[in-house]
Amino acid sequence: MNDGEGTPAAAGQGRRFGPLGTALVIIPTYNEAENIKAIVGRVREAVPEAHVLVADDNSPDGTGKLADELAAEDDHVHVLHRKGKEGLGAAYLAGFRWGLERGYGVLVEMDADGSHQPEELPRLLTALKGADLVLGSRWVPGGRVVNWPKSREFISRGGSLYSRLALDLPLRDITGGYRAFRRETLEGLGLDDVASQGYCFQVDLARRAIKAGYHVVEVPITFVERELGDSKMSRDILVEALWRVTTWGVGERVGKVLGRDRAGDGKTAGRGDAGASDQPARAPHEDS
Repeated sequence: MNDGEGTPAAAGQGRRFGPLGTALVIIPTYNEAENIKAIVGRVREAVPEAHVLVADDNSPDGTGKLADELAAEDDHVHVLHRKGKEGLGAAYLAGFRWGLERGYGVLVEMDADGSHQPEELPRLLTALKGADLVLGSRWVPGGRVVNWPKSREFISRGGSLYSRLALDLPLRDITGGYRAFRRETLEGLGLDDVASQGYCFQVDLARRAIKAGYHVVEVPITFVERELGDSKMSRDILVEALWRVTTWGVGERVGKVLGRDRAGDGKTAGRGDAGASDQPARAPHEDS
């Protein structure tokens, strides 16, 4: 089916993945004509009950047309045609909304270029039975990268380390994009005000999930550098990630200092007063 066709009932007609409902694998594309058929085929073989949504940003190389052909042959494959190239984050957000509107119980992020192995998807889905969000991790024991230059590995490891320290997050691979969400988790993350892209988009969602109190786990994956097509990594994506992570980190630290100052300004708070230590946990949608 293409461009928003289908209903929640239609989306759930396949076999259900355990108690979580049908999984939707969202694959954003821009000029991935060389890869799209292979990656969709591998997903369908690895988890036959899953559905696939190709979110294409009007690729000049005809990726969208190829995806339409796949959808015409397989009712588990769907295509969301977008007007133009707006970035990875915008494509995923559109895919999330599409899937949530149609009643999918699990939504998965996956790259189109083959760097994320569909054969490892069952491991992520199994882990999700005991979690709210599962991150496929290159940097936990058992995880690895294949065919990456040392410079790229240094940037990725360094970015995750900096984000972990700046934002005080207990995660080893914060920038990775192979993830499985429960629908309730996405619904609680406040997606309407997410503006970040690329690496930063992944950091933002992980940050929101942790701060909102969701149970996030990492499972090891093998990340394989693309063999066909061009990488979408750019200097602008790296600069945005550095700027936003730094801004978030500084903002959180300033907030903590101001909170301590307010708590110690000479007022004696009773058990029922609005002292900082007595505030109820914020609802997930309030963290931005």
